[in-house]
Amino acid sequence: MAHHFRDASAADDAALAEIYGYYVSTTVVTFDIVEVTPEIMTAKRTAVEESGLPFIVAVDDSERVLGYAAMFPWRPKAAYKRTAEGSIYLSPAATGQGVGGALLNELIERGRQVGIREIIAVISDEGTEASVHLHKKLGFESIGHLKRVGFKFDRWVGTFLMQKSIDA
Repeated sequence: MAHHFRDASAADDAALAEIYGYYVSTTVVTFDIVEVTPEIMTAKRTAVEESGLPFIVAVDDSERVLGYAAMFPWRPKAAYKRTAEGSIYLSPAATGQGVGGALLNELIERGRQVGIREIIAVISDEGTEASVHLHKKLGFESIGHLKRVGFKFDRWVGTFLMQKSIDA
């Protein structure tokens, strides 16, 4: 699928909310449970921008958003400044077409450009085999499994922790 990357903007917030909303309402891939609105996505995107971390979209030739990826501060304490949590979500129509791998690679590179040295992925332990495989393929290592830490859709769900070190 033809695509390119750019920084996310306010014009993308409705599409971002639609993509993320799919995962919120139908999966345990995210532990969010509240309906996602464009205003919520605006707040998330703005917070990422203000922190100096990347928030990018993959778009097709007609500028339709295929997916997005962002980095969030790992923890608020100053010593964690060079560590970020990476997050990636694709439109269901864009899965399995190479967009996710390319988008994650772009996020890693943009993280490197802003001084990030460690990227943490927190991945649900249910229904995320493709995501775990993609992260491993791009050099993330499994570093832990937090069992039964989230409760969604009347069941307990855990998370896998994965980490990638990136050079300057």
